Amino acid sequence: MTKKEEILKIVSAKLRRILESSDMDFEKLQEMRIRMLEPLIVIYDGDEFFLSEKGELSKQSVDGYQITAADIKETIEYISSFSLYAYEDEIRQGFITVQGGHRIGLAGKVVLENDRVKSVKHISFINIRMSHERKGCGECILPYIYEEGRICHTLIISPPGCGKTTLLRDIVRLISNGNDTCHGVSVGVVDERSEIGACYRGIPQNDVGIRTDVLDCCPKAEGMLMMIRSMSPAVIAVDEIGKREDINALAYVMNCGCQILATVHGSSIDDIRNKPVLRKLVEERLFKRFVILSGGRKPGNVEVIFDERGSVLYDQNLQCI
Repeated sequence: MTKKEEILKIVSAKLRRILESSDMDFEKLQEMRIRMLEPLIVIYDGDEFFLSEKGELSKQSVDGYQITAADIKETIEYISSFSLYAYEDEIRQGFITVQGGHRIGLAGKVVLENDRVKSVKHISFINIRMSHERKGCGECILPYIYEEGRICHTLIISPPGCGKTTLLRDIVRLISNGNDTCHGVSVGVVDERSEIGACYRGIPQNDVGIRTDVLDCCPKAEGMLMMIRSMSPAVIAVDEIGKREDINALAYVMNCGCQILATVHGSSIDDIRNKPVLRKLVEERLFKRFVILSGGRKPGNVEVIFDERGSVLYDQNLQCI
């Protein structure tokens, strides 16, 4: 099934006709924002547009097709296969992953129970984020994150939206399958937000390699310990660490002899050092490699790679040092 077919099957009949009449390349379609009584917005080829009833892209909000209550209701029915109850756990986290690995964010009135989110009702806001892979984007940094034939503890630092998850996913695939630097090893992915493997009914929709096991929608700290106890991975990969319990779990996993691949929001090592919870990562040299991604429209652009002593191993301006 093509990406276009995967998207068309989960939106309302009206939105389906709009998308079918559009001449967009669905491989360049990144997001679709469906908000009650607001114009239809798409992120296409890195830019924001309003999508008209005729399927035309416009920069003017007045041109955008106005979403109706029927569009929201029908789209939710298709996304949940007409059974929101069956997706209760996913909705509690704010998203559902559908076939193809596309992630559907949901927002509305939150229902609390004992001060914890029980569910979301009166859903009025839907964000469809299209799954996309860039196979091969991790090949250029592999020589810098291996040492003596073994992957190093590596932290990818990046501002939001700059491709850190995409890069992490491809590194996982390359390490799992084996590459020119080293043979393949077992990788455990703790995929709390279902964005690395993008599992649908337990099956990763993204290619994460032949030796990879995935814990989907599992909290990172708990999941890392579960992986160590149950799956004996050589490498564990986690996305967007940030809580104190994440850091404690990372230290435990490292002490068990397992290598770590992780990402974190930030713009530099100094930025990480200035965050109280994350400072330990730099000061205690838990990671041996720091990969810094730069902003801009090209996702996954590696700006610089440091080792744990702060020595520059790679600079995009100077290339290999």
